[in-house]
Amino acid sequence: MLKLYLTSQTNICIKKINNIKLCIFTLSFFLCFSQHLLATSTKNKPHFMLAHTWNEKIDTNNWWMSEKLDGVRGYWTGKQLISRAGNTFHAPKWFIQNYPSVPLDGELWIGRNQFSELISIIKTKNAGKKWNKVRYVIFDAPQVNEGFEKRLAFAKNWFKHHPNPHVQFIQQEICLDQTHLRKKLKEIESKGGEGLILRKPGSPYITGRSYDLLKVKSFYDDEATVIQHFKGKGRNADRMGSMLVEIKNGIRFKIGTGFTDNERKNPPPVGSIITFKYYGLTKSGVPKFASFLRIREQF
Repeated sequence: MLKLYLTSQTNICIKKINNIKLCIFTLSFFLCFSQHLLATSTKNKPHFMLAHTWNEKIDTNNWWMSEKLDGVRGYWTGKQLISRAGNTFHAPKWFIQNYPSVPLDGELWIGRNQFSELISIIKTKNAGKKWNKVRYVIFDAPQVNEGFEKRLAFAKNWFKHHPNPHVQFIQQEICLDQTHLRKKLKEIESKGGEGLILRKPGSPYITGRSYDLLKVKSFYDDEATVIQHFKGKGRNADRMGSMLVEIKNGIRFKIGTGFTDNERKNPPPVGSIITFKYYGLTKSGVPKFASFLRIREQF
């Protein structure tokens, strides 16, 4: 009887050990597979040079100054045009014709205050002729091992000898002083532009945020989650008038300006992330004069 009992207990132990081995194997496989998925999902993600925010203490006299475009960042790998997330844009072959075999950094852009239309085009797999509205505005050639001016000259020279009508270059001018900077900022904003970009002369292309690249705007911006839509009145009676949003710290408030007619008819859905601009905070932390800029798109 004792022998039978011991045999039974031994079999139970063996089964438990086998189950533990199976669990360990399954967990190991899952971890390896997850790491593989993570690696494959991020391997094509480009590393952009990103701007810090300018302040008056920074001397930017004789820096390069250009308009900050409200488009979608695009990176030419030498073979394909991809987004910040590493996804390929569905651009027609004729759009990327004559591109070089070296990387380019730029922005897909239609024009000021036309972000929604741009998104509609670049997210559609078969947009075809609609891409005629889009321009690839080139800022830089990241892997040309020279200072900024020579990198940009390389890209310009390439397209001079290999033309593409859908390629443009951002206009650069020398920033003389803060008076010049503020005058230019006012000019761009009066035309519906978002702001300015300042770049240090001769600076290298450094991935990540760099103080060699600065953004200048007369307003702040932030992101918020859409909580609720409210029907409008008057000319907006049959569409959205405003929306309730929530920022990261949990504060909720309404945004009712900055929307185009089309955005009011088809507002950012509840749960989506939007970017808004504002001019400082109240004592309770609510953004002042908040106005819609765009929906955050993940590509």
